[in-house]
Amino acid sequence: MKRLGLFLLLALLSAPVWAKKPVLGVAEFKNQSAAGWWRGGVGWELAGMLTNELAATGAFKVVERKKLQNVLEEQNLAASGRIRPGTGAKIGKLTGAQYLVMGTVTAYEENTASTGGGLSFKGISLGGKKKEAYIAVDVRVVDTTTGEVEFVRTVEAKAKSGGMSIGLYKGGFGGALSKEKKTPAGKAIRAVLIEITDYLACVMVDKDDCMAEYNAKERRRRDRTRGAVELE
Repeated sequence: MKRLGLFLLLALLSAPVWAKKPVLGVAEFKNQSAAGWWRGGVGWELAGMLTNELAATGAFKVVERKKLQNVLEEQNLAASGRIRPGTGAKIGKLTGAQYLVMGTVTAYEENTASTGGGLSFKGISLGGKKKEAYIAVDVRVVDTTTGEVEFVRTVEAKAKSGGMSIGLYKGGFGGALSKEKKTPAGKAIRAVLIEITDYLACVMVDKDDCMAEYNAKERRRRDRTRGAVELE
């Protein structure tokens, strides 16, 4: 029995580092776009929604938003969006977060096109106008001990309305975003948060063939960006 206990203890002590779940904190999102839905409180609402998505994967331990918010505001990080020299370790010590996830909405576009008439009855729409929303978020993952940026990625998502719509995404939206839960904007927001979650699970936990998929997405994104730029 003693030998078995000793064996189990040694097995735990020798467990690989990757077996431990990364502890993440999600900072207030910033906005550099002209999104009409961005208003007071949205930055922390998005942080809370991403926190829920990350926790739901089971791949991470996530610091409770309110606890992190209090510490970041004390460190003035909420205003600056940067970790000042010497404060990263303190943030990690006070919150338990090994990494801080920061998101900035860098682009948001929305357009409307006619689909040739339409009919609406009791919240169900058929035909009419079709809307499309596009959102891009720059994501940075910072090591709270060193202050170094470990991962960087621009994540994109699109969402459309039109055809039959019965109001998707009834959960997860509240406060300043409550009016967007049935809109293309709300769908694009939810989609980009899920994409961020999947990307972080890939690069921080899985670290396998999924990286090839994300590298391919990044190449396509860069190609689209180059194609949209007209050079003389």
